[in-house]
Amino acid sequence: MENALGSKVDVTAARFAANRAAMVALLGGMRAEEAKIREGGGAKAAEAQRAKGRLTVRERLALLLDPVEEGSVSTPPFANGAKDGAPESLPNFLELGLWAAHGMYEEFGGAPGAGVVTGLGRVSGRLCMIVANDATVKAGAFFPMTAKKVLRAQTIALENRIPTLYLVDSAGVFLPLQEDVFPDTDDFGRVFRNNAVMSSLGVPQITAIMGMCVAGGAYLPVMTDTVLMTEGSGLFLAGPSLVQAAIGQKTGAEELGGASMHSEISGTVDFKEPNDYLCIARLRSLVGKLGERPGAPFSRVAFDEKADAPKFAAEDMYGLIDPDPAKAATNVYDMREVIARIVDRSEFDEYKADFGRTVLCGYARIGGRAVGIVANQKVHQQQIALDGSKRTEFGGVIYTESAQKAARFIMDCNQSLVPLIFLHDVNGFMVGKDAEWSGIIRAGAKMVSAVSTSVVPKITVIVGGSFGAGHYAMCGKAYDPRFLFAWPTARYAVMSGASAANTLVEVRVKQLERGGKTISEAERKGIYDEIKATYDAQADPRYGAARGWIDAIIDPVETREVLMTALEAASLNPEVGRFNPGVLQT
Repeated sequence: MENALGSKVDVTAARFAANRAAMVALLGGMRAEEAKIREGGGAKAAEAQRAKGRLTVRERLALLLDPVEEGSVSTPPFANGAKDGAPESLPNFLELGLWAAHGMYEEFGGAPGAGVVTGLGRVSGRLCMIVANDATVKAGAFFPMTAKKVLRAQTIALENRIPTLYLVDSAGVFLPLQEDVFPDTDDFGRVFRNNAVMSSLGVPQITAIMGMCVAGGAYLPVMTDTVLMTEGSGLFLAGPSLVQAAIGQKTGAEELGGASMHSEISGTVDFKEPNDYLCIARLRSLVGKLGERPGAPFSRVAFDEKADAPKFAAEDMYGLIDPDPAKAATNVYDMREVIARIVDRSEFDEYKADFGRTVLCGYARIGGRAVGIVANQKVHQQQIALDGSKRTEFGGVIYTESAQKAARFIMDCNQSLVPLIFLHDVNGFMVGKDAEWSGIIRAGAKMVSAVSTSVVPKITVIVGGSFGAGHYAMCGKAYDPRFLFAWPTARYAVMSGASAANTLVEVRVKQLERGGKTISEAERKGIYDEIKATYDAQADPRYGAARGWIDAIIDPVETREVLMTALEAASLNPEVGRFNPGVLQT
């Protein structure tokens, strides 16, 4: 049996060097933006937090998370500035939703990270979901994207049965935007509904109140399993001023809802702690006593970090793709080069290797865990046409045979209980007479149906373009991947910026001409450039991550480590429903 992938990447080629330099520059710019986001409300707000005797959110997380063992390679160096060792650096933490609200709410001064930090980290040896308010951003108030970010974290915890820790320090709903935070099914109230559902399914939840917890937000800690509270914090449905205005009663914050009152009189708090440090120490102690759930029915073998590492350097992936947005739909590279750098020992059992070759399917292991991989192939392929002649199939395009193969492979993975990894660089489905005659709609529907009804964990990584219906067939956001990650080179839209601009220019020009206006070539180019710039900005992964469509933008070299963590999280849920693909178009 030969399943070892080789590599033909020429690291001395000029194109490789140019791609690498452009990728490093892009990553450098994004890391600088990420560092700014992690500052939250800024140095002045951080000092005001410390003046209250409280730690900042990232200082709290640095104490909560397990330290990284010196010399260990088991903890991934996630792209969160972990190199400098500062309190803001969280090397044992896969941060999710960092870009949430990026570029939004500028009229209110912005909301870096949506005022909350969420992600997966190891606490007392257990992988946990952590939701921590950042009180330096508008006192930790909930903006619309704050609610969506917390809900996404809860959804991930719920689907994967991950113990969840809440570090609460929030003023509640951001009142100027209450109509966008309060009433809908995916708004603030859904957080408490999820608390109850998670509890009913046995997902452990522990809350540490280390600041304000007021109004409707006061329900969150009390709906979790265990509540800790520091002295000087407040937990009440209405603060002293509102109580006086509502019923005329005068009372101080401590008497109304302080830690002593809730631990001694109301009995709401389980553990009263003097300060953040001792509260976090107690929280770690409690997590260390959580029981283990039964293992999931997914295949896992003994794993040695060094012996089972990929045979090729992850850094080589920097040179594969030109990060220029204009090249998003036209990059040509062999996706096997990516697979060879993320799977154990670079071994890949490719499924139907000679059929439907613009989509790669196959089995591998990542961190010892079995996976099925569905990936778009970006190298153009020679294929036998219906009349027996040869035709060229364009890389990144899903053809009828590719969709049929992928659909069958996805069903096989569900039958065999193998989690699925989707690697996107897709332009969409093939169009035209030949494609229609071959049944492209029927084959595409079969692939989309297989993805939709899949019951095994699905994890999506957008490597390059993710355009049109190809995004759906490759398990886009609407198809419930447990996690959705993106490289900085990702582009996420109905079509590429250039294609969209060409289409919309023609529409705009015809509208103007119907009004009697003659358009010069310079004016046409101006319209094209304007539309393309807008479209490219909206296709940028930062735009999608700001709105919660992407869980994290990851450094390509960290893809393997991120997937190992995501697969570990997915394995915590041992319940897999019955696979019933329904009626398939045949």
